[in-house]
Amino acid sequence: MSNILTFPSPAKLNLFLYITGKRSDGYHELQTLFQFLDFGDDIHFEITQESQIELLDQLDSVPAEQNLIYKAAKLLQQHTACTLGAKIGITKRLPMGGGVGGGSSNAATTLVVLNQLWNTQLSLETLAEIGLKLGADVPIFVRGHAAFAEGVGEKLTFCNPPEKWFVVLKPNVSISTALIFSQPTLPRNTPKRELSELLSINWENDCEKVVRDQYSEVEELLAWLVQYAPFRLTGTGACVFAEFESEEDACQVFAKKPDNIQGFVAKGQNVSPLHQKLNLFP
Repeated sequence: MSNILTFPSPAKLNLFLYITGKRSDGYHELQTLFQFLDFGDDIHFEITQESQIELLDQLDSVPAEQNLIYKAAKLLQQHTACTLGAKIGITKRLPMGGGVGGGSSNAATTLVVLNQLWNTQLSLETLAEIGLKLGADVPIFVRGHAAFAEGVGEKLTFCNPPEKWFVVLKPNVSISTALIFSQPTLPRNTPKRELSELLSINWENDCEKVVRDQYSEVEELLAWLVQYAPFRLTGTGACVFAEFESEEDACQVFAKKPDNIQGFVAKGQNVSPLHQKLNLFP
């Protein structure tokens, strides 16, 4: 790639997650708070005159046609009838299946960046609608601002929670979201609350107890971590996180993690690092 342009594809955390009901179609009603992190993957783009989308870095278990980066580029091409193409590479840092939004973020970065580089001039709102076809979390990353989500995740209210420092760790396990949401012991009637009230209380994740019961790796890691700081789950996991007032405090705890556990230290960001780089402010 001779004319490489590199853009961030940030992680996110669910700072809290409450399940407030179950709909007749089987989907669960939620209240959750998304915030971005200043840590993530990097995606590298080279624009070509041919319409082909070429992925330069393949995931071993994912065919190109099922890769969210590829699918996002093709959807944007189809929606805009753009005749340009791209060669796309990735520097992968985010753990797969960790609940920090790696795949959704990759798709969103691809949509937002190619919309700029191909000059297809779609609004963030239209890009978010396209992104929803790829996954429920993609619109969050497309819009690029911390948000309170309700319903099944489609009702968004931008907000500005405190930008703390976080230690994020991933147990050596992949968690099935479908399995967690199918468990009879999962809370499904947490009372709905106004955002102002939720921002003033200690935050929890309604999925955490079920995940701990189903996955011993998560239970063991949380039991070890609690001696250093209160940790909680992001989404349905597998990543767990704790918040700190300073980078120094976060790094001190991170240095004590077991050697076989992946993780990172990052700062919360209410405006996505991608949107900061592109000067896109919702």
